[in-house]
Amino acid sequence: MTERRLLDRSVLQGDSPDVAPQLLGTILQRPDEGTAVRIIEVEAYDEDDPASHTFRGRTPRNAVMFGPAGHAYVYFTYGMHWCTNVVTGPDGHGQAVLLRAAEVVEGQAVMRARRGDRVRDRDLLRGPARLASALGIDGALGGVDLLDPSSPVQLAADGHEPPVVAAGPRVGVRLAANRPWRFWIDGHPLVSRYVRHRRADEQGGAPEPS
Repeated sequence: MTERRLLDRSVLQGDSPDVAPQLLGTILQRPDEGTAVRIIEVEAYDEDDPASHTFRGRTPRNAVMFGPAGHAYVYFTYGMHWCTNVVTGPDGHGQAVLLRAAEVVEGQAVMRARRGDRVRDRDLLRGPARLASALGIDGALGGVDLLDPSSPVQLAADGHEPPVVAAGPRVGVRLAANRPWRFWIDGHPLVSRYVRHRRADEQGGAPEPS
């Protein structure tokens, strides 16, 4: 197996829709506990996108999305779930890529202990909240530099063959619902099921979570 190396920050400094497919096949790892997953599904969000947290400008909650690239934007949603994003783009432009689903590389026992015995293997990391839960990612890790060798959560590459990428609308997004900014490894069995928001593209209301 090729040795893992932290991703180069330059890979993440493009616009989120361009960076997002490049994250497929990369490794999100927690060296402190020996867990690692391979990213298989992502979604891009940008400040010019009405579905993004940054659409209405910088706030204390979304400030990390305005850069620098390579940091983690971790947010709480529905009063019960954490979700993990990788910040992209140049400093000052609010954008990030949501990590939607992954497959286990190592440390399944640790992740299984967090998720519980009743969870099916296919659902262990299928969905952004499940992914964050399995890796123990919460608000305390918001803002960490994923490319820092001393970080408790890191984004790395291991020479994995570039996957065949598919693209389509984002899951459960109400505004800009038809924008094809969800990317996944084509044919992978652990990719999320696409669910269209029941009020997709209606006017008004707050932006959807990024």
